Amino acid sequence: MMMTVASVSLPVDETLEIRKNRFCPKDGGNGRRISIVTGTHGDELEGQLVCYEVAKTIRENPEKLLGTVDLYPALNPLGIDSVTRGIPGFDLDMNRIFPGNPDGSMTEYVATRIVEDLVGADLCLDIHASNIFLTELPQIRINELHKEKLVSLAMEANVDFIWVHGANTVLESTLAHTMNSRGVPTLVVEMGVGMRLTKEYGDQLTKGIFNLMRKLHIWKGEEEPVKTPVVSEKPDEVCYLNAPVSGIFLKEKEHGSMVCAGEEIGAIINPFTGECMKAVTAPHDGLLFTIREYPVVDEGSLLARILMKGDAV
Repeated sequence: MMMTVASVSLPVDETLEIRKNRFCPKDGGNGRRISIVTGTHGDELEGQLVCYEVAKTIRENPEKLLGTVDLYPALNPLGIDSVTRGIPGFDLDMNRIFPGNPDGSMTEYVATRIVEDLVGADLCLDIHASNIFLTELPQIRINELHKEKLVSLAMEANVDFIWVHGANTVLESTLAHTMNSRGVPTLVVEMGVGMRLTKEYGDQLTKGIFNLMRKLHIWKGEEEPVKTPVVSEKPDEVCYLNAPVSGIFLKEKEHGSMVCAGEEIGAIINPFTGECMKAVTAPHDGLLFTIREYPVVDEGSLLARILMKGDAV
């Protein structure tokens, strides 16, 4: 059932609408609810495939649905329509305005209505992709303030990696922080690359979502095994590789690879002179969970992230 979460008039007789698709059993269900949101950033599209797969599976198996599933495929429809990360016309990152203000600007009002609509859910999944520059292994990022409640849920989501961040790195104006502060367990998923769909990752996360739905008694499908993710809770377990020079980055390793200290993961080349300006090597053994996708780099550009963890190698 399509439902309007927020509606705001725009110029030239247009309307901005934030909508969701609600699935629930004919008898109303058991009162349990999961909310799946995506499209906060207009250039992050990986969640679109996940919403499609979840909706398709429920439509094909309505008898297995025990509770309510709310799908929000486009929290920032103007950004998706214009292929821009933020809200066009406002030069604003939508994930920096929560919880909003009902008496504020258009964007603040919309943010408030989204928060009000999500309150009461038993679980919220906030699905993001990386930007156009980097590609990420499927992972869940958690504020350490909420790890006691969220890590056990994240373990069921069929991701490769759970990254627990320090509280000082998490912005209070994000949707996830707002919802967790209001008692709605919210998991932030990062995977893939900007402006693209990675079907393998979409299928992987969809499987994890139905596993979570089974655990929450929202779905009664057969239980299937899911991945046991690597969990990182210490800030010094992740190392960042930045470009030492400007040029074109040629990657040699794919994200998800296990690398050894000194192993080459790519090189920065000069297309004018035909020389390799710098070989990029792993400083530690570990899991390469982020790698540069867009090849043009400036000095200081992020090239990769490696999880330095004994049981990851």
